[in-house]
Order: sequence, then structure tokens, then C-alpha cells
Amino acid sequence: MTESSFSSLGAQLVLASSSDESHPPENIIDGNTNTFWMSTGMFPQEFIIRFAEPTKVSAMTLDSYNVKHLLIEKNTSPSASWFEVVTEKELECTEGHLQSNAISLNESIATHLRFIITSGYDHFVSVHRVSLRN
Repeated sequence: MTESSFSSLGAQLVLASSSDESHPPENIIDGNTNTFWMSTGMFPQEFIIRFAEPTKVSAMTLDSYNVKHLLIEKNTSPSASWFEVVTEKELECTEGHLQSNAISLNESIATHLRFIITSGYDHFVSVHRVSLRN
């Protein structure tokens, strides 16, 4: 199974609920686990990725730190509204190293994916990479 960064597929990060200039949200989709987006310390936190066109999404990998509960939603509209739940996941605490989770997206077609972090193991969480698995 191969992995593709969202940016290599022409996707864009169009919304993030918080931003730190040292760790901007765009780092989520650059394909590099050494760069990351860091939340500002309150929950929920969310970000939305938009594809250039409706895209089949079967599975993805999320590399993060301190994320406890994640909700992933999708839509097929040109605007980032009216989302439906694709999956929910409780992530294990991995003290001292990245959480790397393969997540099934149920062979969905999506224009937008919304990631909602509803809780964390600490006040701050980081997302290092989100990539599609083909």
C-alpha cells in the first residue's frame, strides 16, 4: 500500500481552528513528520482539507501527538458545509513518540474532509502528517 501526501494530490488546508506562526496548519499536509501544526490548548480543535475535485478516499494515516479522540467527517459539496460522519477513533497515548494510526474511511468520495479533535491527553496536541493510503 502506498501513501500520498495531501499536497501532492493538489489538496489544500482551508480551515484550522487555531494557528501558531511557528507551527502553521499547512504543515499537516506537507508529507513531513518533522513539521507539524500545534493547537492552542482548548477543545474541540478542527481542520478542513479540500480536494481539487471529488476524490475517493479509502484509508489514511494520521501521525499526531497527544490526540485522544478524533472525529472525521466528509462532504461532496463545493463549499465546506453540511458534513457527515465517516468515522470516529479513540487514539492510544504514546508517551514520548508519535501516534501513527491507520484509519479506514469506508471507500468514501469526498470534496472536503473535516478532522475534529474533541479531546487530548494534554492541553496541547500536534498533528504532524495526514496522508492517503492507496
